[in-house]
Amino acid sequence: MKLFDVYPLLDINIVKGENCKVWDDKGTEYLDLYGGHAVISIGHSHPHYVDAICQQVKKLGFYSNSVINDLQVKLAERLGKISGYPEYSLFVINSGAEANENALKLASFHTGKKKVLAFDKAFHGRTSLTVEATDNPNIIAPINANNLVTHLPFNDIKAFEKEILEGDVCAVIIEPIQGVGGIRVVSKEFLQSIRSLCTQNNVVLIMDEIQCGYGRSGKFFSHQHADIKADIITVAKGIANGFPMAALLIAPQFQAKHGLLGTTFGGNHLACSAALAVLDVFESDSLMDNATQVGNYLMQELAKIEGIKEIRGQGLMIGLEFDSPIKELRNQLVYKEHVFTGVSGTHVLRLLPPLTLTKADADIFIGKLKKAMKA
Repeated sequence: MKLFDVYPLLDINIVKGENCKVWDDKGTEYLDLYGGHAVISIGHSHPHYVDAICQQVKKLGFYSNSVINDLQVKLAERLGKISGYPEYSLFVINSGAEANENALKLASFHTGKKKVLAFDKAFHGRTSLTVEATDNPNIIAPINANNLVTHLPFNDIKAFEKEILEGDVCAVIIEPIQGVGGIRVVSKEFLQSIRSLCTQNNVVLIMDEIQCGYGRSGKFFSHQHADIKADIITVAKGIANGFPMAALLIAPQFQAKHGLLGTTFGGNHLACSAALAVLDVFESDSLMDNATQVGNYLMQELAKIEGIKEIRGQGLMIGLEFDSPIKELRNQLVYKEHVFTGVSGTHVLRLLPPLTLTKADADIFIGKLKKAMKA
């Protein structure tokens, strides 16, 4: 048997990681400004994180959600406090797509309606509902094409207002900073207008914070830059630093009913121990402040480089758009300069490093980027 050919793979086998660096099986060291697709929030192999998982697996790795799990209770309390959402409820699951899928279902249960508003260039997942909310017709299978989702222009409040007033909208789902869409930041005014119109029209506002949340923007959730609250917030990626985990933060007005939602592996003991260790490091190492300081520094220094068309982002979620395709530039970075970055489309480099990135790391990257651009 061979692997199903799903991803175009770099010809590199990564076998070791430490903080913002990884090594391949030949011993080559790489600076990681991709963070395993924004997953590595506290750095690779953080000692406290490793110890927490090892200690937990010695006691109990898994038991089902048919019994009390004190780690879930503790995680809900800690996450509510650090995120600014202490009055919300937590539903812990396994992946970002699963989080968004459950959020959309919960919104429809709550309102009795079925239409969803999303935005151009959005990416929300590959499950039944989320793939339709994703603005990419190439990944929507015939069985998923139910025409329940309308995609609207990003940051266009007039188009949004017109659509929501037509009625039967159960939910609006939006990434405050689009990741796959090219690190496009929603305006504060747009988010505030969406919040107001959702409240007026009994529409559930879902903030997809799967990639842009968990401290990456400098605040715990990126929509908090607009001083608003969401009805449901979905998280994954950095929540457990690489251990498969995701969650919904659910407003008090949603009524729980046994059987509507469920999960087998979600919120298992190992996942919760990993997530609690992440929050420990967030607080002890002031990672949100670091994301702001190093992210601002990095964008300021990048702005001095000629040849970059546009720099977008907040904190340590940065997009570099170029006039020409960046395939060869990225290859130079990976294979010659030994730096990992992400991409978006054909013209944007995505920087999604661990939130532990230092100014010294940023300087190394800038030097290597300049060399790659001249190659």
